[in-house]
Amino acid sequence: MEQPRLVASDVDGTLLNPQESVSARTAQVVARVLAAGVPFVLATGRPPRWIPRIAEEAGLDGLAVCANGAVLYDIGKDEIVWARTLSPIQLHDIAAAVDSVLDDCTYAVELVGTPKDDRTFVAELSYTHPWPEGPHSGLSRAETLGHPAIKLLIRHRNMTSGEMVRAISEVLHGEVDLTYSTNNGLIEASVHGVTKASGLADVAERFGVERENVIAFGDMPNDVEMLTWAGHGVAMANGHEAAKAAANEITGPNAEDGVAMVLERWF
Repeated sequence: MEQPRLVASDVDGTLLNPQESVSARTAQVVARVLAAGVPFVLATGRPPRWIPRIAEEAGLDGLAVCANGAVLYDIGKDEIVWARTLSPIQLHDIAAAVDSVLDDCTYAVELVGTPKDDRTFVAELSYTHPWPEGPHSGLSRAETLGHPAIKLLIRHRNMTSGEMVRAISEVLHGEVDLTYSTNNGLIEASVHGVTKASGLADVAERFGVERENVIAFGDMPNDVEMLTWAGHGVAMANGHEAAKAAANEITGPNAEDGVAMVLERWF
């Protein structure tokens, strides 16, 4: 591959090291990418409210594909460029379908909003995060599912995410897309056809870059479409087997600056 004309990177397990920060080496290569006039785009399952700290560490103020492709966020302007949302009717229908085959699932939603907005994440009182901390609102199910959302989070404390997907895929009839970025009992539902790849395709078009000139980095099943779509997909050595199978190349782990290892060939 010649020097990429657009770089896209997942965040957790990819751009961030195990301490959940951007290393000095990675920040330096990001700066060289930008100095060469090449856009560097974050493509993450995280909603916009989680982006500013990462963007500051990486030295980025451009576009970010958030919520697995459901939102395009302008970091510098702190603005939502566009969002693809599930309606309250869809959210209730999904929950009913899931409940018909799985007991004990709880739900949360990510709403459209920027970091300055209040209440962009709402959850049922019984919902628990698969990570140590995070915002929690403790609403009823009706309140939780009562507004258009960029993604629905489905949580089961006693199953892996892979097991959950296998259990509920058939009852949803392909009407929404399911993915996961952790295997700790959390899956995410979004509008059908909305993926990191669809969001990144829009960004590439805005910059006039063909897909064969895009390099993308990722580590989890929610990166598979993006790794396949990009001209050169790179999976992390610490990544999920699905991401590795979809990639053109496997780099070092995030603990060893795997993103920087590849980009230093050109920058």
